[in-house]
Amino acid sequence: MALIRWDPFRELVSLQDRMNRLFQDSLGSPSAASLRGGEESLTSGAFIPAVDVYEDDHAIVLKMEVPGIDQKDIDIRLENNVLSVHGERKFEKEEKEENFQRIERRYGSFSRSFTLPNTVDTENVKADYEHGVLKIKLSKRAEAKPKQIKVNIGGQPTLESKAKTA
Repeated sequence: MALIRWDPFRELVSLQDRMNRLFQDSLGSPSAASLRGGEESLTSGAFIPAVDVYEDDHAIVLKMEVPGIDQKDIDIRLENNVLSVHGERKFEKEEKEENFQRIERRYGSFSRSFTLPNTVDTENVKADYEHGVLKIKLSKRAEAKPKQIKVNIGGQPTLESKAKTA
């Protein structure tokens, strides 16, 4: 008889996999849509752009993959500490092209929202769009940035305090 170490995260990963399969089946995954033989199920499926979020001492940065979307078709709003990004990737089918054999890219509108911490300076937000990547930089307020404080060791006066007493 062997003992197996219990890993609570293994069960969470298993649950996440099951939920992903459930949503893929209900929203239409590329493999399921190609089995049904309809391109409309793929073109009208949910388009959810991938987002990377990272933070440093000075800002929170979001990088969103939105290739094939015109800059004018992206709407970014910041209200009540919620950043919302809306957009649409349009399906353009030209009459002179041959019939499509397979369509795997997702088309349609998308909406992503992110709740921001109170440390974000809502007056200092910058968005750039380059090579299909939308980069949103949210600067932090000055009072939220870390400050370094010098500590005197053993009650010894520093050079600055000696100069003040002289």
